[in-house]
Amino acid sequence: MTYRQNSTRYRRIRSRAGASAAAAALLATAACGSDGSAASADAGADGSGRGGTLAIGATGTLPNPDTVIGGAGFEGKRLVSFQIYDGLTRYDLSKTDAPPQITGGLAESWTVAPDAKTWTFTLRKGVKFQDDTPFDADAVIFNLDRYLKKGSENYTDALGAAAGEYAGGIAQYRKTDEDHVELVTAAPNGHFPEDLAHVLIASPAAVRRTGSAKFSEHPVGTGPFSFVSQTPGQEISLAANKNYWRGAPRLDKLVIKSLPDVAARTAALRSGAVDWIEYPNPDDIDSLKAAGAQITTNSYDHLWYWILDTSKAPWNDPRVRRAANYAIDRTAIAENLLHGTADPAYQAAPRATAAYDPAGDLYSHDPAKARQLLAEAGLGGGFSTSVTVPTGGSGNLLPVPISEAIQRDLAAVGIKVDIRTTDWSTLIGAEAKGKVALDSDAIAQSTTLFQSEALLPYFIGSKSPFWTGHYANPQVDELIAAAAASPDQATRQGSYRKALTLVSQDAPWLFVVNDRNPRALSPKVKGLVQPQSWFLDLTTVHTAG
Repeated sequence: MTYRQNSTRYRRIRSRAGASAAAAALLATAACGSDGSAASADAGADGSGRGGTLAIGATGTLPNPDTVIGGAGFEGKRLVSFQIYDGLTRYDLSKTDAPPQITGGLAESWTVAPDAKTWTFTLRKGVKFQDDTPFDADAVIFNLDRYLKKGSENYTDALGAAAGEYAGGIAQYRKTDEDHVELVTAAPNGHFPEDLAHVLIASPAAVRRTGSAKFSEHPVGTGPFSFVSQTPGQEISLAANKNYWRGAPRLDKLVIKSLPDVAARTAALRSGAVDWIEYPNPDDIDSLKAAGAQITTNSYDHLWYWILDTSKAPWNDPRVRRAANYAIDRTAIAENLLHGTADPAYQAAPRATAAYDPAGDLYSHDPAKARQLLAEAGLGGGFSTSVTVPTGGSGNLLPVPISEAIQRDLAAVGIKVDIRTTDWSTLIGAEAKGKVALDSDAIAQSTTLFQSEALLPYFIGSKSPFWTGHYANPQVDELIAAAAASPDQATRQGSYRKALTLVSQDAPWLFVVNDRNPRALSPKVKGLVQPQSWFLDLTTVHTAG
């Protein structure tokens, strides 16, 4: 399928008669479960408002459910991994007016020694895994061995590589008693507690039963939902963990379905095949609202962008990169194509982060300036380039239509772009190996920058193992290294702001939009708190009949 065929499918408008019939079906789901069965009433038999099945349509392939392996971006972590497992810490996702802070998870509290490297965690007592085995210090050590100790019985290269993003800086670890573990980092790491929210803890007994190779077929953690069944990558069914240490979820069952095609997601919501979809087509939002759907949004740490290959001409010239940024009409993309579900991004730092500087919005829509910079770079006649674009996936919005809009804007100043499409898993799989799928000159995708500070060096650091367009700025490296060493969040945020200001000036990316995280929910879905985050607390959600 060509990119033009794909984008046409994205933008296809349904007939009025079909929309009316679908509206009736959507409204009818207020009294039915996603499988047509009766849903729980708003207040259950005990008056608690518990019960029901929730089916969610995801934008990409579902992750490998073995703890840290994932492979489906933060959407996979949000909908699957963080539902089955906990880390020693977790995000407090109960607020809507500020980015989430880190709080206690399987550890109640922690301290750091004066060396800024030795951390002692006090573990939460009385927690059990979903297989009814106890969580304790031995379980923490077992999981760290599984991630970090090459040669240990349950270590695999895949686990080691995945865990390295968040746990790779751990130099030593030990159990000090049944309720405490000591972790020592190789260097001071001020965001270490945040990192550990992503170092997920599996049941040692369950891993021993299956072995690491088959643990993904029967995953067991301490999280709010326990594994029931799956069609790998396509659908996973989870059941409420009635003994969850934070209190049982209000749902009985959670089903996640992979629906990468945005039209298919919307159709599934309209028909009642799912109760909730991640990222509805902005073109469909008004008709979904008219049919009774709830549309939720909130700002969060998100940037949709193109990564440019700064190692080869002409993208190795900052004047050319800045010219391309001036050529883009972000306001038209945000307001006309995305119907207000995103904000224009005029700099590297997303708006909903402390690194955002209102005075740092550099790149207005200025085609004349773009042409001037291209002429100064000796490219007054323009040039040709290429970009690999995913057809869907975590946080990627409408990647092909957005890229087509950019293609038109760039063509207006003489830059001809060949759009090459692939699936999200292929794109990020190649990127993680330092390569570009389809050998293009750029990659289109979304990212977080500060939702997980440990990843920032992977995105803008010169020594990243990922494909980052070969961007390198020693000042940026120094700033993010200094920030990481500080336990003070305000100090880190100040350094990050300076670093992202330099990135904006260097323009190794095309900065396009900051998403507002829209999702569409059936009228029967209740209790969702939409935080300023990629992640969600699904324990508060239930379905009302």
